[in-house]
This record gives sequence, structure tokens and C-alpha cells, in this order.
Amino acid sequence: MNKLLIVTTIAPTLRAFFAPIARHLREIGWQVDGMAKGVSTCPECLQAFDRTWEIDWSRNPTAPQNLLVAPPQIREVLAQQAYNLVNVSTPVGAFVSRYVLNDLRKQGKLKVIYTAQGFHFYKGGSPLKNAIFLGLEKLAGPWTDCLVVVNREDEEAAKRWLVPPERVRYIPGTGLNVDRYNPLEIPEAEILRVRQELGISPDTPLFLSVAELIPRKRPHDVLKAFARLGRPEAHLAFAGQGQIKEMQQLASELGVENQVHFLGFRRDIPVLMRASAATVLASEQEGLPNCVMESLCLEVPAIGTDIRGTRDLLEGGCGLLVKLGDIDGLAQAMAWVLDRPVAAREMAQRGSKSILAYELQNILKQYEALYAEINNQQLTINN
Repeated sequence: MNKLLIVTTIAPTLRAFFAPIARHLREIGWQVDGMAKGVSTCPECLQAFDRTWEIDWSRNPTAPQNLLVAPPQIREVLAQQAYNLVNVSTPVGAFVSRYVLNDLRKQGKLKVIYTAQGFHFYKGGSPLKNAIFLGLEKLAGPWTDCLVVVNREDEEAAKRWLVPPERVRYIPGTGLNVDRYNPLEIPEAEILRVRQELGISPDTPLFLSVAELIPRKRPHDVLKAFARLGRPEAHLAFAGQGQIKEMQQLASELGVENQVHFLGFRRDIPVLMRASAATVLASEQEGLPNCVMESLCLEVPAIGTDIRGTRDLLEGGCGLLVKLGDIDGLAQAMAWVLDRPVAAREMAQRGSKSILAYELQNILKQYEALYAEINNQQLTINN
């Protein structure tokens, strides 16, 4: 039997990105196990994978247990299970796992695939941070049989700095469930429900930002741009957890507190998006942002910063790209959506056509082909 282990630092990543891949491979006869911190308390992970393995490491790269506690736990699992392939992802999980697995790689016992959901070095990033993370990725490059990237900037960087070009594969994400984000499947009654919840009428312009309220996502830029927009009839909603109190204080200082809604974690994102005139993402760092893909799939205009990943999705007239940190530019993009509804709708329709390359079934086929290719290489070595 073909046996695959998928490793991420924390269970939410394993659940959100790799559970569909695991279910698909199991349907065609693979054994697929998962390893992550917190996996034993993740019901979706327990259902999606044949076996799950708990591991004690931290997202903090400097946490001592990453190199003291986690490696023996990985070795113990590998001593029990003879995996053909190990697919690692997320910075800590990928680095530590590849370090531990390299001896087995060199012995020809398994192959290691690294899925980079967005390198922590990137154009426009802090020079010091870029140097540190690029150095770590260079160190781990020789421990990698195949490096999967999700955007074109990372593809270029991987080929230039990290592994031989023939070991790089571009697969755009881990798949969008287009059925869940089908605009025809969102009842009008549900759209009216969320608008009533927000206390706004059916024709009130609403902008939506779906992201954690953390510095990397730059929600302050979205809020400042909305205030600069100066449209008292419009509203703005944030769906995501994080620095809500700080954002509420800023909204008050900007005088738009009565037009802004902080919704926290939501399970009805498709409905919220369909209730919106446009979505806005002001991030400084992304791999391939799901919220932008979801907005495009739902035919909702998307505004995003001109960075890797977001650029891949919105270039070519599929959305509005704004320079990172450009508050005026974000405000102008919001105004364009409100003032040119026909053009905005046409843009959204172009975006929805472009999203076909990112849909789940297409990505599953690409991962299935990749695993088969690398697995055949492994079988050749063992034979």
C-alpha cells in the first residue's frame, strides 16, 4: 500500500488545507496519516486521516521544544510506520521534519515533499527577516525531494535560491470548494438576514474584510481608507478575530464607529460576501489568499494589495490592485466600486472565470499526479 504522512505545525492548517487531499487519496487506496500539534482534538482531522500523530512543537521558531522534543517524537513515528512519502508544510513543521527525515531520505527509504504556502521571505519584506528566513530555507533545500509553491513569485525564488528547478512544482493552492462558494446557491433570504443583523437596509453599500485582525493583514489600512472614502451611507464589516478593541478605538477616533462592524469568527462567509459590494484585503504578506479566491468565485469584486499571491489572482482585470500601504489608493478603489457598479460587476465576472484553475478537483488531480510521480521514483530506488 502507498503510505503518505502529511505534517503541519498546527491542526487547523492540516484541517483547512490537507484534509480534502487526504480524503481523496484514501478513496483511491492510499493510507494517509496526519501529524500536527492539537490534531488529537480536531474532529475533522480524525475523520479525514487514517491515523493521526500528536507532536509537541510551537509556531514560535525559537521555542526550545522544536529541536529538543519534536525530533524524537517524529523518529518514533517513523520507526513504527514505513511511509513512502512525507509531505511537510508550514515553516516550523517543514524545517524540523526535513531535518529529522534527511537521514532516511539519504538511505533511500522515503521521499520528502515540501508544500510552501508562502515563504516568510518576500519582495518588500524586512531585509533582516528576509535574510534569516531565506537562509533557513536554503539550509533545508537539500533535504527536499520536491518543493511545491502556490504563487509565481515563490516559484521564481525557489528555482533561483532553494532547489534545482526540476524539483519545483507550481500548484496554485490546495483547492477551493466551488460548490460552497457558488453564487447561485446563496439564498436571498440569507443575504437579507445578515444585513438585518448588521442593521442595514438591502441597498446600503457594504464592504467586507475577511482576515485576522493582526498587523500582517493591515486591517488598520482598510479602516483608514474607509474613513477617507467619506461615504456616510456605506458600511464596513470585519470578519475575523484579533485586535478588535484596538480597531474599535481607531474607528471611534476616525469618526466612523457607527458604520463599522466587528463580527469576529464567522461560519457564513459566503453569505457575508454576497451581501457586500466588494471585499478588501490590505495584507503585506500572503501565499495565496483564500478570501480573495472565495470572493472571485462568488462574483463579488475584490480589492487587494499588489503583493504575491493576491497579484496572481487579481491581475488581468480580475480585481483592483493597490500599492501596499496606499490608504488613498484603497479609498479610491472603494469609490470606484460604488461609482461604477456595471464595470465592477463585469470585473467580478472576469474574476469568477479565472478561478477555475484553483478549484478543488483540479488541485486534487495535480496532487494525485505529483504523489504518483514521486512515489514511482521512490519505488524505483527501493527496487
